[in-house]
Amino acid sequence: MLPTPKKFFLTAGSAEGKNHLNAFDNALLAGKIGNLNLVRVSSILPPGVQYCPNLEIPPGSLVPTAYGYIISDTPGELISAAVGVGFSEDSFGVIMEFSGRCGKEEAEKAIISMLEEAFETRGMKLKGTKIASTEHRVDKIGCALAAVPLWY
Repeated sequence: MLPTPKKFFLTAGSAEGKNHLNAFDNALLAGKIGNLNLVRVSSILPPGVQYCPNLEIPPGSLVPTAYGYIISDTPGELISAAVGVGFSEDSFGVIMEFSGRCGKEEAEKAIISMLEEAFETRGMKLKGTKIASTEHRVDKIGCALAAVPLWY
């Protein structure tokens, strides 16, 4: 059985690359998670988890992470990615991810709307939120990424 994560942080980064994979890798590096092995997870924040914005995770670690990203090779296009965490009063939280061809303000509005719906659907009260977002104007090949890494 896998242990339940006890810590988390939010991050976002955007970058250019010579190809799609390097644009993605460079966005991970810009978000300070480029030297980790991300294990993509869905969107539940464990109960009692602690927000640690300056958390340092050893390079090469397998890290459960909820993330969204977009890659574009359309010069001049504006792309964005955002993640948001919604907190409940006394239970687990919910993580939402968004990416699209828009600015970060629109991405953040989408995150708030998704968090509100997620809590309403679960019959839970949304106590508070944290959001991280980025936008990027594509030069040649760009990537915008936002993530919530979870740690032990």
